[in-house]
Amino acid sequence: MAKLYIAGIGPGSVENMTIKAYKAIEKADVIVGYRYYIDLIKDMIEGKDIITTGMCGELDRCRKAVSKVKLGYDTALISSGDAGLNGMAGPALELADGIDTEVIPGVTSLFAAAAELGAPVMNDFCSVSLSDLLTPWDTIVRRLEYACKGDFIIAIYNPKSKGRKGHLKKAVDIIAKYKDGDTPVGIVKNADREGNDKRITTLSNIDYDFVDMRTVLIIGNSGTYIRRGNIVTPRGYSI
Repeated sequence: MAKLYIAGIGPGSVENMTIKAYKAIEKADVIVGYRYYIDLIKDMIEGKDIITTGMCGELDRCRKAVSKVKLGYDTALISSGDAGLNGMAGPALELADGIDTEVIPGVTSLFAAAAELGAPVMNDFCSVSLSDLLTPWDTIVRRLEYACKGDFIIAIYNPKSKGRKGHLKKAVDIIAKYKDGDTPVGIVKNADREGNDKRITTLSNIDYDFVDMRTVLIIGNSGTYIRRGNIVTPRGYSI
């Protein structure tokens, strides 16, 4: 019986793809994904039936993947990072009636970025996407406010796009009502991908021009500090 593998391919490099995801992609007859993510793994999928769509084609990709499985082909529907974090796992499972499915986890860009920055996510945290294509901006604002009230470490996804150039500044203005201006902030562009770059700064000194759609920001909690070029959030041990 054919199967749909909903796989997170990790942040970019094959080295940070899980072995399970790698094996599922190797086994699959058909690979379905956003064309940019397909390009990240092009060397390992030569000779396979490859189906791509552009931005905002998530449901189309899911439907095509499900249809291939129903025709008897093992199919890998890929997401960057982890398929269950702003990825394809949700819509795929909603559409995958009557077929065998497996969700395969992956390394997220959040954790790839955190590793580059040191140890910023050593205590309770949340991730917030600033894209309001599917989530109303009022809801995003409310989530940011509650995260700040709880002194969570905050990871920000999708901070900027051509149509949302001012969202990050608005979000930081909200966060600055609750967090000190010297709160450490790590900014990582293209984590584990070509063009990788990072900045370690503070909440009041964010370089908004450095940020683009493929950037992750990690904003510390009240105990986060910078030590020898790394961002560190204490876990609570007596050191």
